[in-house]
Amino acid sequence: MPALTEAEVDHYRSQGYCVQSGVLDAQTLGCLRSAVESAADSAVAAVPTGQTYHLDGKRFVDINEEATVQFEFETGSETVRVIETVHQLHPALDALLDDPRITEPAAQLVGATSISVWTNKLNLKRAREGSGFGWHQDAPYWMHDATHLDQLPNVMVTLDDADRDNGCFAVIARSHLGGILPGCDDGSQLGGFYTSPRAFNEDDRVDFCVEAGSLVFFDPYAVHGSGPNTSDRARRALVLTYQPGDLPMLKSGKVRNVRTKEGIDNER
Repeated sequence: MPALTEAEVDHYRSQGYCVQSGVLDAQTLGCLRSAVESAADSAVAAVPTGQTYHLDGKRFVDINEEATVQFEFETGSETVRVIETVHQLHPALDALLDDPRITEPAAQLVGATSISVWTNKLNLKRAREGSGFGWHQDAPYWMHDATHLDQLPNVMVTLDDADRDNGCFAVIARSHLGGILPGCDDGSQLGGFYTSPRAFNEDDRVDFCVEAGSLVFFDPYAVHGSGPNTSDRARRALVLTYQPGDLPMLKSGKVRNVRTKEGIDNER
C-alpha cells in the first residue's frame, strides 16, 4: 500500500501538505462518483425534515445529528455545496473511511497505530456555479472540541481532474507553522473563521492541479481555500479527517474506529 515516504512526511511537516498522485483507480473513482451523487440526492430529500438556519445569509440545514447541508450562496439556490458528515449516506463512502490506501498514510501523520474518524465532508463544485472557499484554517473550527489538534490530518480525495478553471484546492505553504492565526474582524457571523489576509503571504499559495484519484494531505493549521468553478466540468472532492483511535467524532460524538484487517469493532 502507498505509505508515505520519509520525504513526503518531511514535506507535510515542513510545508503543511503533501500529495500522492493517481492513488485511486478508475473503477474506485466510478463507484465513488456514483456514491456521492446518491448521497447528495439523499441529503436533499431529507432537507424538508431538517432544521434550517442562515449565517451571513448563507443557508444551512441540519438533517440529523450527523449531517449538515450547506447550499450555494445565491438566494434561493437549491444546489448543494457541502455535506458534513457524509459517510453515513452511502455504504461506499463509509467503506472509503477504511481504505488502507488512505488510512495507512493517515496513521503515519496521526502518529498512532490505531486511528478513528474525526469528521468527513463532501465538497461539490458544480460546473459554472460552484463557489469558492475563502482562506481559512480548520483548527479554529475545532479548537473547542478537540485537545489533539496536532493529530487531525486531512486527506482530500479528488474525484475529478482539478485545475484553476474548476476551482482547484490551494494551500498557503508553511502557514501551519504559525499555529492558529488571527481571523477577519469584519463584524460578520462567520468572519472570525476566515484567516486575516494580514496573517499570511498569498505569494506562498500552492494550487493543486491534480488528476482524479489523487490524495492531498494537509495540516489542520494550514491556511487553505479555493476559487470558484468557472468551467463546464465538476470539481468534486471528499475530505476525510482522522485522529487517534477510540475518540468521538466531531458532530455525532460516536466513535468510528478505522476497520482493520483483524476486523475490530469500528463504531459505537
